[in-house]
Amino acid sequence: MASLKKEVVAYNYTPAKPVNGKLKGIVELGMTGFNLLIVEVDEVKNWELKEIEYGSSLISEGMTNTSQVNLKLKEYIEKMMSKGIGTKDIHFVVSSGAIKEDLTQVILKELENYGYDLHVVTPKEEAKYALQAYLPEEFKETSFVVDIGSGNTKFSYREGDQVVTKESYGSKYYQKGVEDIDVYNQVKEIASTIPTNKRKKCFLIGGAPHEIASTVMKGDEKYISLSTDVSEFEVAVDKKGKKAQSGLNIYKAILDATSCEQVIFINDGNFIVGYLLELPY
Repeated sequence: MASLKKEVVAYNYTPAKPVNGKLKGIVELGMTGFNLLIVEVDEVKNWELKEIEYGSSLISEGMTNTSQVNLKLKEYIEKMMSKGIGTKDIHFVVSSGAIKEDLTQVILKELENYGYDLHVVTPKEEAKYALQAYLPEEFKETSFVVDIGSGNTKFSYREGDQVVTKESYGSKYYQKGVEDIDVYNQVKEIASTIPTNKRKKCFLIGGAPHEIASTVMKGDEKYISLSTDVSEFEVAVDKKGKKAQSGLNIYKAILDATSCEQVIFINDGNFIVGYLLELPY
């Protein structure tokens, strides 16, 4: 008999829109992405993504040089200023995965020459920012957030007024010669420490989850409820390759450890939104 697919329950959620907000711009320099986000934020931290543009940084492959960085930076800065975003509302963030690479240090020196706000984030900060941006208030005591990045995977959840964060391998671990089983075991061990009362829903962001979710997306929907049966995403591995395969390995470890009721992938989710929300209005 053919096995039955697990039912995937839809996730219907509409966040509050900002009222009389203002535009802020932020650029993330990551291991594989050099990304621009323009976000409208109001005084009470309601926000809406107005524009996103993905660029390729390829730091982990050593394929970025300072002239390429300068060209893309100028392009992004001009775009933000053309939207009326002032200098104090233009920000740059270097991810914790990218900072581990030698080439990033050269790029940092170039960034500093521009004189804009520049922040190098730690994995703990990335996890906290992801939670602040993407964990809805109604689930803040019952659910957790995962950001599967190229350089690391970050977990976050709330314990009272505190944000608890944890870190493990990212989806490009295969470039470091690390075996799938070793990553699976470590991710599962770390995910197992998430309290059982925080496992109702898993809110998921990151490049590798996007590779997986792309096989079930019907359009440009923001929230995609993902199956907890990983076999349904094997087609993503066939289409997308090694990054999707390693991302699926991490995803399986998280599911096996937590048995969470529902996984919601946030399309275009990026932890840097949380960084913007931390800044003074």
